[in-house]
Amino acid sequence: MRVLLAGASGTLGRALVPQLLAAGHEVVGITRSKPSADRLRARGAEAIVADVLDRDALLAAVRGQRADAVMNQLTALSTPPLRYESMRMTNRLREEGTANLLEAASLVGARRALTQSIVFGYGYRRHHSGPVDETAPFGVPEQLPVDPIHAALASTERQVFSTPGIEGIALRYGLFYGLDGREMQRMLRRRMLPVSTWEGVVPLVHHEDAASATVAALERGVPGHAYNVAAAPASWRHHLETAARALGAPAPLVLPPWLLRIALPYPAELMTRMDLRVSTERAARELGWTPRYPTVEEGWAAAAGR
Repeated sequence: MRVLLAGASGTLGRALVPQLLAAGHEVVGITRSKPSADRLRARGAEAIVADVLDRDALLAAVRGQRADAVMNQLTALSTPPLRYESMRMTNRLREEGTANLLEAASLVGARRALTQSIVFGYGYRRHHSGPVDETAPFGVPEQLPVDPIHAALASTERQVFSTPGIEGIALRYGLFYGLDGREMQRMLRRRMLPVSTWEGVVPLVHHEDAASATVAALERGVPGHAYNVAAAPASWRHHLETAARALGAPAPLVLPPWLLRIALPYPAELMTRMDLRVSTERAARELGWTPRYPTVEEGWAAAAGR
């Protein structure tokens, strides 16, 4: 298939583009900068320079293109978000950006649309009795500062599922890790990533595994379906202590939960309150997908070896 990919130069895009090309697909990456476009072309993709939030400029940039599928893998997160306001632009990309990309899909003749979603839409503080599958309520307000994030996730999924003539698919990823080894090592060495004693777990997924699930969803995903894409969950503390050991960095500082909630309001939701397990049975059954790195130990060992 020929894929119009927004977010091709982002963290997941850097893992996804080579996997799409290796699977025989053509990639037309959308990026906002000429240097990123040049890097995409050097990797064997085509590139378009456009801002997805500028509807008119985006439609002008894709006019004359042809694609079978569009994909939204956009975020505005060059560093981990520390406060709720840090998610504002990413929320816009999921709401307005998805709408603009679906207009672009009509223009280029695409019939299939995939969007990036996140398992956190099942709830930051909502408690579940067991692993959560894709039939559980998603994007429901919790009367918390995370509600705009829930709304943006629900919006991007609703748009790809409800647009006439589009076969919409949502990838509900776990927390990405793995390709950011050097940046993680730098932050750990500078003691920028504290942890708490909270033992609740968070679904995680290595970037390479997230990319392979996305390729499988492009090829075999069922229209109208969302897919949980995650490996074995781990507590935030276990995740970062494992990363530190693998990368040869000092163990993270352990701080009391109350202090983390003051210093780092948004990530503290994951560090001190979340306890979420998700089922990936649908992805295994319909996509034939299982993670190459089922544990953070295996994932960080691979990152350190790279």
